Amino acid sequence: MAKIKYEFLAHYHQRHGIPLRAHFFANVETLNRWGSRLAPASNWMVRFPPAKLFMQQWLGISAKREIPPFARRTFLDWFAQRPRSDATQPDRPEVVLFHDCFLTYNYPRIGQAAVELLERMGHRVLLVDKVCCGRPMISKGLVDQARSRAAHNVRLLAPYVKRGVPVLGCEPSCLLTLRDEYPDLLCNDNAQAVAGAAFMIEEYLMDRLDSGETLPRKSFSGRKVLLHGHCHLKAIVGTRPLVRCLRELGGFEVIEVDSGCCGMAGSFGFEKEHYDLSLAIGQRRLFPAVTSMSPDTEIVASGVSCRQQIEHGTGRLARHPVEVLHSLFL
Repeated sequence: MAKIKYEFLAHYHQRHGIPLRAHFFANVETLNRWGSRLAPASNWMVRFPPAKLFMQQWLGISAKREIPPFARRTFLDWFAQRPRSDATQPDRPEVVLFHDCFLTYNYPRIGQAAVELLERMGHRVLLVDKVCCGRPMISKGLVDQARSRAAHNVRLLAPYVKRGVPVLGCEPSCLLTLRDEYPDLLCNDNAQAVAGAAFMIEEYLMDRLDSGETLPRKSFSGRKVLLHGHCHLKAIVGTRPLVRCLRELGGFEVIEVDSGCCGMAGSFGFEKEHYDLSLAIGQRRLFPAVTSMSPDTEIVASGVSCRQQIEHGTGRLARHPVEVLHSLFL
């Protein structure tokens, strides 16, 4: 259905033009990059009531939604300036971290947790000069723009993949675009190779455990985690690796919400005409499950949109799984 949608939108835009809002959401990485450069002024601006009303009137973005905060010190800044540990030496096994734009410019603490976790496991974490994965463009039917981004990323990643270096990610929509859409967009062997080497970080951790590797960790036996699974993740990978990570690495009691979509669906929940429906979807199962949990229960969700929706609808802060897993190794 998703592929039918973006093919339809691509043809529709060819005939009728591309709406301004589609351009806005499709180029979220550029917006986040400039928002980060201009922070904290940019954070004040997007929360300024007249600015929110302007965005609602001219872009159709609900004034009731909060734009993700921009981090002045990006993940790339932190990565370049961090102290170098023994795990960064060339003789260590290498992994490429596919740093999505929200991890890079909005929530760098997630990228920091991922790097420190992997380095604690004895890995050397590499970054490439990637561009947007293309997922926001695909969702708005801007297929040609997405294809050019895919070609750039595959060109950079293929040499690593060919020498056995896996590509890991934290944001399901971004990482799984490499796996699901890139082969269709590019139709070449390099895209297939990159797709075959792209894994969510929890998949990689479970593979290491299954291969007999012992990972040092704390135990939080008896502590509860409420897990909301991202739709893209559930469709392609499933939540089993993530549930296993939380249970087997940390001894958490994992409660998985049978919630379907959180209601955000990427940009859907930001669009003013969909705001009420977005909240109604969240209220169906997800919000009641979150609010029924005790304050010491950890709320976990992989998707940035899912975490935004949970906080917006319940007031509870949801964390990325890698942040919780990172705490096991401290």
